[in-house]
Amino acid sequence: MNIDNVLVLLPLDDAQKNKLENKFDKINFIFKNSNDITSNLVQDIDVIIGNPPPHLLKDAHKLKWLQLNSAGTDSYIKDGVLSENVILTNATGAYGLAISEHMIAVLLTIFKKLNIYIDNQKNHIWRDEGMVRSIYSSKVLIIGLGNIGEEFAKRVKAFGAHTIGVRRSNLNKPDFIDELYLMDKIDELLPEADVVALSLPNTNETYKMFSKEKLDLMKKNSVLLNVGRGNVLDTEALCDAVKCGHLLGAGLDVTDPEPLPKNHRIWDIDNIIITPHISGGYHIKETLETILEISIHNLNNLLNDEKLMNIVDFSTGYAKK
Repeated sequence: MNIDNVLVLLPLDDAQKNKLENKFDKINFIFKNSNDITSNLVQDIDVIIGNPPPHLLKDAHKLKWLQLNSAGTDSYIKDGVLSENVILTNATGAYGLAISEHMIAVLLTIFKKLNIYIDNQKNHIWRDEGMVRSIYSSKVLIIGLGNIGEEFAKRVKAFGAHTIGVRRSNLNKPDFIDELYLMDKIDELLPEADVVALSLPNTNETYKMFSKEKLDLMKKNSVLLNVGRGNVLDTEALCDAVKCGHLLGAGLDVTDPEPLPKNHRIWDIDNIIITPHISGGYHIKETLETILEISIHNLNNLLNDEKLMNIVDFSTGYAKK
């Protein structure tokens, strides 16, 4: 395939830019911030690497391939955003390391009462806060076994947890998963799990999946983690479940609504730990390096008319297997 102009929206350093330009020396690379691109600029672009404002893509008449820097695709799979002949790929595989480590940190904070001890330190209080919990021997239910869910499963398994995975299809069980089920078994699994970890995209099927009814099914004193999309979870029902003592706590890197309003009651509920959708991003250098490698691999394959990795299924928002 003939490619002339590639728009790159990743925050690459000079060495990374040189790596692209040296490997593909016949291509004109244009490096921009996504906030700086215009409809005039995208008109002559064959490939975009990064996440452009979706409303500008209607003017990208020459666009052949869009490589997202995110695993989430919901803004780009809506009707009319991309021409049907444009290939869409995402960054599945780039965020598992960063987000799974974040999940471990939040889970240990709740289990070991570190949030309470931090508050005590601020108030100059020297006090033993009593019994804590261990990941060891805990039953951890991971709903959504993509790259992020799998990386989290590997890490809690290393701590000695019993891992239970749930996915949409494919019951080929990885070694780090002790039990594997399809989505229709969730209600049966929730009452047994000490930890429930959600790593799900925003789809019609996942919207408000974790309603009051699902939260009521969860084991008393269990912990909920959500790093997928905020609207998978009923925020008000979660507030009630933690405040009344049914759940021990929750760790949320995504919320509904997002950003979270300053006056929302969830800010002030003990044992709900909130981070502002930062578990991924480029907060560790390995993430950007992996996205760049995915982009180089896919650009090379595009030029040679070979199959790209992480092609998105528009009906699900997931990368095709």
